[in-house]
Amino acid sequence: MLELDTNTSDPVVQRCLSCLKASVDSQLENLYTTALLSYTFTLAGDEETRSKLITYLNQKSNTQGGSRHWERAGASGNRPDSLEVEMTSYRLLALLSGPALPDFGLDYSSSIVRWLAQQQNPYGGFSSTQDTVVALQALAKYGAATYSAEGSTAVTVTSLGGLNTEFRVDQSNRLLYQEQKLSEVPGEYTIRAQGQSCVMAQISMHYNIPPPPDFSAFNITTNTMTKCNINRPQLILFVHVRYSVCVCMLA
Repeated sequence: MLELDTNTSDPVVQRCLSCLKASVDSQLENLYTTALLSYTFTLAGDEETRSKLITYLNQKSNTQGGSRHWERAGASGNRPDSLEVEMTSYRLLALLSGPALPDFGLDYSSSIVRWLAQQQNPYGGFSSTQDTVVALQALAKYGAATYSAEGSTAVTVTSLGGLNTEFRVDQSNRLLYQEQKLSEVPGEYTIRAQGQSCVMAQISMHYNIPPPPDFSAFNITTNTMTKCNINRPQLILFVHVRYSVCVCMLA
């Protein structure tokens, strides 16, 4: 309702916010819920609660290599799941949808964007439909906040094998998708950017693997055959059933 610009004086909105505010302290350990609440109270204009939640989330963030994100409790850490993309996106929305807070400016937001960009697949989406919607909304918000009508950047890609390709991004082509096929696989590549604008570079590797052998114990295959050139046309269905038995002998 708040995203639809429903006024906070609306009785339904007031009751919802009152209920949520009463449960804030008990929900802090659930980072997903806390991220949602931080965005909710940002839209509601409750700066006191918003600041409290944003400060708490900052203490629970994971930083590595200049990026920042939030993990759910019990996460394996091997690969971020959909909920982590979603809660990190809501965290970014909370920062960008209200007044700037001390120590939480665009530099801070850019570290979140760096992590989100690393989770994006080659087709622009993320793990699921739900986290894709929220993440793209947050990235679009960041793009609007950092937009400048001036500036350009030259992105150079080089490799030890001699590749030297330059992509120029300026106001005339800033929405244009540019790509270059990298023939050295495996290979070591270096990406350098020089200029005054915000660009995103992504490397995607596509490959095929042979299908795994079929070790299923029970298998059904079907085939059909038609006989249409007779007085009574027929459709014949062949069903092949295979069942494998494994016998183990113990001495």
